Amino acid sequence: MTTSFTKNNPRILNAWTMYDWANSAFSLVIASAVFPGYSESVARNADGSNIIAFWGLTFKNTVLFEYAASAAFLMIAFVSPILSAIADYSGKKKGFMQFFCVLGSLACLMLFFFKDINSLHWGVWGYMLGLIGYAGSIVFNNSYLPDIATEDKFDALSAKAFARGYIGSVILLIFSLAIIIFYKDLGWQDATLAPRISFAITGIWWLGFAQYSFYFLPKNVYQKQAHGAWLFNGFKELNFVWKKLKTLPYLKRFIVAFFFYNMALQTVMYLATFFAKEEISLEQQSLIIVVLIIQLVAVAGSYFFSKISEKKGNTFSLRIAVVIWIGICIWAYFVKSAMSFYALASVVGLVMGGIQSLSRSTYAKLMPETTDTTSFFSFYDATDKIATALGIFVYGFVHHLTGSMRNSVLALLVFFVVGLVVLWFIPSKNSYRQV
Repeated sequence: MTTSFTKNNPRILNAWTMYDWANSAFSLVIASAVFPGYSESVARNADGSNIIAFWGLTFKNTVLFEYAASAAFLMIAFVSPILSAIADYSGKKKGFMQFFCVLGSLACLMLFFFKDINSLHWGVWGYMLGLIGYAGSIVFNNSYLPDIATEDKFDALSAKAFARGYIGSVILLIFSLAIIIFYKDLGWQDATLAPRISFAITGIWWLGFAQYSFYFLPKNVYQKQAHGAWLFNGFKELNFVWKKLKTLPYLKRFIVAFFFYNMALQTVMYLATFFAKEEISLEQQSLIIVVLIIQLVAVAGSYFFSKISEKKGNTFSLRIAVVIWIGICIWAYFVKSAMSFYALASVVGLVMGGIQSLSRSTYAKLMPETTDTTSFFSFYDATDKIATALGIFVYGFVHHLTGSMRNSVLALLVFFVVGLVVLWFIPSKNSYRQV
């Protein structure tokens, strides 16, 4: 592997972490905090009922958006490996990342037009395209990690990026919370205007701050020159990486473990506010406070688990996090009061930050030295998105069958247990490259 590119350039590392600052606003404001409660409130019939029609089918409004999220993640899971292989073959990683960033940002602007049941299509399609843009850009961003940094910096750099993402998104969420609470003081009579403005500003924030990252991130680290049909050669590249991946036992085991615990983790992240609104009856403002608690504690959590990993190795730290998640699921099943849910949210934040940043850096450590970083990370991303889609689907399906999200939480507990078992078969180290 030859390249004239010098790793650990502080300016480039800083630019890479800033993309988490840019795109995490979508993850928080739209996917987690404001949009779930907003969509549940406005996607109702004229009589206030929440059994609504879309494309000739009827759904409970929250279930419709659960299925929409599941469909979006499945779509990107199948497309991203192909696009990633093309990006590796052609050296166009940065261009693909920019495309998905723009798509997601424009989708946020679409949500501004989702005002009531009559504009439901704006809400469903804007939400789906936003998730596709968000998830699509992440695989290319994640794959920059082994390109721009040496292995000894993976854990700390990944933690720093997630921490910046949490902080940046909290700033925008506080602004959104302020205009939602004080919309009448701003002279607005329409209660839906403030949330819709927050969706539009999220798109502007995402696209605007991403320009800093795009300015400094390298275009073509390995100076690859594409020849012939990109699609055909992209499939060849993907096949080569797949064969290589099958020869790496620790990486294979980690993908299996990641698939199961991430299936539950991502579902909790995306649907926690739906749970709080339906099962605990928290109001919109209280939901945002819950998410603020999670995000702020997650900043400390990302660094805390990075330190554990530094002393005890990556999979040891991940095992601790998954055990705590199992406890969270049990606690969530029995939680009744708002104060108890706030306490639960604090624990969620602690482990959420740690497990996300460590999962990314652990995968990067288990990868071989290669120029096909995007293709390798596409398998990580596909695993992430398929797991997310299936997790959300299972959650929604159990919810649909039983009428209670508490039963859905118990289903997630099983996934965490399976992930924990598989993690025990991966030795805990700070470096795996010699394996």
